Amino acid sequence: MAAAEREGDQAGGDRDAVADLIAAELAGLGVPASQRLGEVLHQLGAIDRAVYAAIAAVPAPALDRSMRRLSNAANHSRIWLAIAAALALTGPAGRRAAARGVLAIGVTSALVNLGVKNLSGRRRPDRSGAGVPGARHVPMPSSPSFPSGHSAAAFAFATAISTENPWLAIAVQFLAWTVAYSRVHTGVHYPGDAVAGALIGAGAGQAVSSLAGRALSRARGRLRGVVPQRQHGRGQRR
Repeated sequence: MAAAEREGDQAGGDRDAVADLIAAELAGLGVPASQRLGEVLHQLGAIDRAVYAAIAAVPAPALDRSMRRLSNAANHSRIWLAIAAALALTGPAGRRAAARGVLAIGVTSALVNLGVKNLSGRRRPDRSGAGVPGARHVPMPSSPSFPSGHSAAAFAFATAISTENPWLAIAVQFLAWTVAYSRVHTGVHYPGDAVAGALIGAGAGQAVSSLAGRALSRARGRLRGVVPQRQHGRGQRR
C-alpha cells in the first residue's frame, strides 16, 4: 500500500505542477484580472497542501479511531440512507424529507462522480509522505481527489431534509461537517476537496429540495381543484 501511495504522490506532484502551470499561464496573459486569478489559484493550492500537512502532523489518537469509523460509515452514503430510513418511519413529513434526501444524494453523486471528478483529475494526497498515522488509514480510493464525494453527499442530504425537519437538520449538518473532516483526517482528501464537496452538495441539495417542493405544491393544487369538482358533480346528480 505504501508503494502505491508513493506512486500516487509522484503523479500527484505532476498534477500539482500542472495546476501551477495553469496559474502561471493565467498570470502570463497580461490581463490584471487574470494575473490576480493566477496568483489566487497558486496561493490557495499552497494553503490547501499546507493545511493537509499540518493536520497529518498533529497527533490526535483520541480522534483517530472515531474518524476512521465515521469515514467508513459514510461509504456509499450508508449513514445517510440509515437516517433516511429512520425518518421514513416518523410519518408523512419524515417520508417527504427522506425522499428529498435520498434524491439529493443520487443527483449529487452523479454530478460529482461522473462529472466534476473526471474534469478535475486531481490526484490523491501523499498520505505516507505527509506522515498520516497508520491508525487513521482507510482504503485510499482510486478516483480523483477533487471534490470529496463523501462531503458532497453529506451536505446534499443535510440540506435537502432541512425544509421538512429544520431542527434535525442542525444535527445532521454537524454530522456532515464531521464526515467531511474525517476524509481529511484519514488522509484521503485535501481540505479544499472537502470544502468544494460541501458547497456542491449544499447547492444540489437546495436545488432538489426546491424542485421537489414546487412539484408537491402543484400536485396539491391539482388535488384541491379536483375534489371540489367531484363534490359539485355529486350535488348536481342529487
